[in-house]
Amino acid sequence: MGTTQLETVPEPKYWHLKTVLSEALDQDFAVGEVLPNERELAARFGVARATLRQALEQLELEGRLQRRRGVGTTVAPPRVGVAVGTAEHSWPGEGVDGWEPVDAAEGLAPAAVLKLLGVGVGVGVGVGVGTGVDGGGGLGGGLASDEPVHTVRRTRVAQGQAVAAELLYVPARSVPGLPAIEAPAGPARARAVLRELQRLVLDGQDRSVELGSARADDARELDRLPGAPVLLVTTRYFTAAGTAAVSVATYRADTCRLTFGDSGAVEITHEPRVAS
Repeated sequence: MGTTQLETVPEPKYWHLKTVLSEALDQDFAVGEVLPNERELAARFGVARATLRQALEQLELEGRLQRRRGVGTTVAPPRVGVAVGTAEHSWPGEGVDGWEPVDAAEGLAPAAVLKLLGVGVGVGVGVGVGTGVDGGGGLGGGLASDEPVHTVRRTRVAQGQAVAAELLYVPARSVPGLPAIEAPAGPARARAVLRELQRLVLDGQDRSVELGSARADDARELDRLPGAPVLLVTTRYFTAAGTAAVSVATYRADTCRLTFGDSGAVEITHEPRVAS
């Protein structure tokens, strides 16, 4: 085979620097230690600050470094395991899954969510995990743009650290028994929506995973900067009538590794990095 154009392109300077920095992190720095400022690091390794900044951004993406408000750039701690692949016939909130309800509000769903709740619309891009449900058919013919939807906000905590933030969209028609005046907002309202949702018979679910950027509210909850890389895990929950709820969970991409088991479930695993 001939040589391609890409094979003739030299390794970027920042990429080589990233390798050097990674070795320095293993040998010279402890977990949680704050790195010197960019000027000191650039002088230490004899590179331009722009090159250094590119290397640091790559190491942050790979989970080696963390940038924290008011602290600076620190060496990231070891990763902890967080399973994403739940049982096929389990509603959100069933069992002990690390999710904590934060709030619930009733209003109109975003256009992208309406498509997920509608008739014959796919789940989006990414790695899909199906459950034998084709996703065709919405709630009694799809959700109109002016129909109310309960938005439940939850956070997922593992080993004392917030690792994900979720928005669960539940059409009002999925939870007709929800009291109108009891617990109008807050965690109690969120639990009430989940409790009513679990009264339905779940037929299955499907899931997709894609790379995205943290919105401002998610970034605050996950202790990240707005625009930081995140993994968006979108799940649709089905009953015989169609799509009963949609979950959009935002996971920290800098600390996540996806694994796929024999069962087809998806897991996001956080674990210590082994030096190569």
